[in-house]
Amino acid sequence: MKKILYLYNYEKRYHTIFGTKFKQQKKVPKFIITITIINLFLYICLLMKTNKSKRQKLWQVTLNLQPMFKRSITYLSKSDSDLGDQVLKFGKQHEFADIIWYPSQHKAVYRVDDRISSNTSGNGLYDFLPFRATPSVALAVIRTAENQESKSDADGKCSGAKLVTSGLLSDAYGLTNNGIIFTGYPVIGYQNRLQASGTCLDSPQDSRITACAWDPRIKGEFFHQTTFSISLSVAKSFIQDVQKLVEIEPKSLCGVEIYNGILMRYVTASTAYLGKQVDAIDFDFTYYRSKDPMTPRLHEGILEEIEQLALFKYGALPHWGKNRNIAFDGVMKKYKHGKEFLRIKEVYDPMGLFSSEWSDQVLGIKGEVNLVKEGCALEGLCICSQDIHCAPSKGYFCRPGKVFRDARICTPIHN
Repeated sequence: MKKILYLYNYEKRYHTIFGTKFKQQKKVPKFIITITIINLFLYICLLMKTNKSKRQKLWQVTLNLQPMFKRSITYLSKSDSDLGDQVLKFGKQHEFADIIWYPSQHKAVYRVDDRISSNTSGNGLYDFLPFRATPSVALAVIRTAENQESKSDADGKCSGAKLVTSGLLSDAYGLTNNGIIFTGYPVIGYQNRLQASGTCLDSPQDSRITACAWDPRIKGEFFHQTTFSISLSVAKSFIQDVQKLVEIEPKSLCGVEIYNGILMRYVTASTAYLGKQVDAIDFDFTYYRSKDPMTPRLHEGILEEIEQLALFKYGALPHWGKNRNIAFDGVMKKYKHGKEFLRIKEVYDPMGLFSSEWSDQVLGIKGEVNLVKEGCALEGLCICSQDIHCAPSKGYFCRPGKVFRDARICTPIHN
């Protein structure tokens, strides 16, 4: 219950209580505590109105503990020419495997990550470089350098991407063998030290001389994320379609590589109503977003086509927290137990205490996730069907996809 009532959003350093956000502070405002207590009281009253068997099901939690263990991690960089074949078997070969894909560089970095005996020597630590505190001035310079977008400087994007990715790879993405320096692979350490990803939130309070790159209070990163899971049975075909797009536009995904490429993570099928329907692999894209919602991105259409390829041709399931509106259009139809989830939701929360306008739209209860208006496709609020949904005044028009012809994407048309 405490987890439901009081959530801490680590990415943006906000306290979030029933959907209301407040900048981080030492004490939560008294009126917020009052609201929390009232909501807790209402929720308890709701529980009292449900029968005993339903209450028992609602509160039942199963914990499965296991002895502490160590992991052994090695990053291997290879050509992506056989990535479609490798992705099918790599996850079965290593318990904690994942892959970082740099399509424009035709490169894939495989994380060979296995459980080993806790008696093995090693005290490694994973402190992911982009998740460390960074001088605010440096973050502002990096953001300013992204004016390559407005200049349509694809070469600059690709040069920057190679600099970023080569630096991360040479520094083992932040892995150290002893918590201080990286001396070579494999890096061996306890699960809790290697599963953690970054120390930014533990950095000193220094009046924002340093900050997390995503902190909205400084001039730092501002980006879109598109994340979805695709069944392993069709993952190879999806990868090959993306590679075809790169053949057509070789520099089109350099902007994704500046944000460390496409992270590919293995996920297994779940019996949860909104869990993964089959064994799948997550594809996680992070890419530039303008502060002006009417400004198109460099290679706008390629990213839109990949998004539509995944969602519509391959039936991908969207990540609930890392997507734009269009990913959730009709999403509940993709879950075989979606209707049962909505029924149970109504039983345990008939007053809608844990619902919002947004959740009602996403779940298909009330309203629409698509917001059709001028420029709506640029922010993923809609899929374009008319030029006005793109940015015709800036040379971007609604056209069919280059590989997936059913896609409708905003693409530049030059006279």
